[in-house]
Amino acid sequence: MKGKKTCALVSALAALAALSTVSCANRKNDDTVKVGILHSMTGAMAGSEIPVVNAEKMAIDELNANGGVLGKKIKAIQADGKSDPQVFGEEAKRLLTQGKVATIFGCWTSASRKATLPALEDPNVFGLLWYPLQYEGMEASPNVMYIGAAPNQQVVPCVEYCFEKFGKRMFLIGSDYVFPRTANKIIKAQLKDLGGECAGEFYAPLGAKDFSEAIKEIQRTKPDIIMNTINGDSNKSFFMQLKNAGITARDIPVMSFSVSEEEVAYIGAHLIEGHLVSWNYLQTIPSFKNKNFVERYKERYGKGSRIGDPMEAGYIAVYLWALACEKAGTFDVETVRMAAKNLSFDAPEGVVKIDGENQHLQKRVRIGRVNSSGLIDEIWVSSSVVKPDPYLSTYAWAKGL
Repeated sequence: MKGKKTCALVSALAALAALSTVSCANRKNDDTVKVGILHSMTGAMAGSEIPVVNAEKMAIDELNANGGVLGKKIKAIQADGKSDPQVFGEEAKRLLTQGKVATIFGCWTSASRKATLPALEDPNVFGLLWYPLQYEGMEASPNVMYIGAAPNQQVVPCVEYCFEKFGKRMFLIGSDYVFPRTANKIIKAQLKDLGGECAGEFYAPLGAKDFSEAIKEIQRTKPDIIMNTINGDSNKSFFMQLKNAGITARDIPVMSFSVSEEEVAYIGAHLIEGHLVSWNYLQTIPSFKNKNFVERYKERYGKGSRIGDPMEAGYIAVYLWALACEKAGTFDVETVRMAAKNLSFDAPEGVVKIDGENQHLQKRVRIGRVNSSGLIDEIWVSSSVVKPDPYLSTYAWAKGL
């Protein structure tokens, strides 16, 4: 009898201890909110995406230092997309179902973004992705906040600028996936409307190293300008081979849509000096807000660090999500999504606003030239913020795209 009482007491104490452990764990979980960071830490896109992760983590740490969001500290759960769209899709589902994250910050290529949509849009999962890259448009998922440029905030004004400044014959070169092919389809339609000409078109797989055939075609066709939508570390090979072929920015300038200050750093300023880029943010923006942002980033990651548009977009995405949560009073995805509409934020690039109609940002457009130190000097900026038009509905020439 005494043995049975002892066993019962031990069992009761064990149950109480287990209950206490669960209770403590719940209290601990109540103090944090988990978010997913989904970028390529390996593969062809790692060199571009790792700096975006750094910027997102800096924003999270700044928010946590100031009390977090809705009284909770933000806990980042990181996943590696491995530069593979299929992996991005799998990891997005895992973060939402197993990781129970409140939202996801991530992706670079449009292929990786599109791969996450099935998980994000699944009514049994339902998540919200904050996407930091300029992209080709033709999409407006309610489960994505598009922090980078829509085509009318990068591609379209850039083509107009190049047509006026350099000439009507443009050679199109890009990586072989969604963004370059769609962006070039837009460029060709716009060129036709302007009375311009596509001098040639070439695509290479992500991670490609050999651009000899493309450069032979460039030498043969002698375009006025090259429009570059190559992504990732292939850019270094392209610019190196272009220079080795004797083609400089003075001969045929290259306008890049996916080369920011961070990419310039690994390409090498000596290879890309004088060539052009189109973005919404440049590290050299002279505002106090941006100078302070750059100083904080350099203090954290090193004085030699460079900051590009996707990094700044990743940084402000975290702050916009936090503002939406505070406005909503909850981390519930749909409530946060609705609260985010028409939110403004004083970002390093200037004041941006989430458009209530399509969940893209209203922002300024900038064109820059790479200088000898590897920074990008602004040579043109739109007179005001540009309302996002992802489907190019305001352009008659874009019908049928």
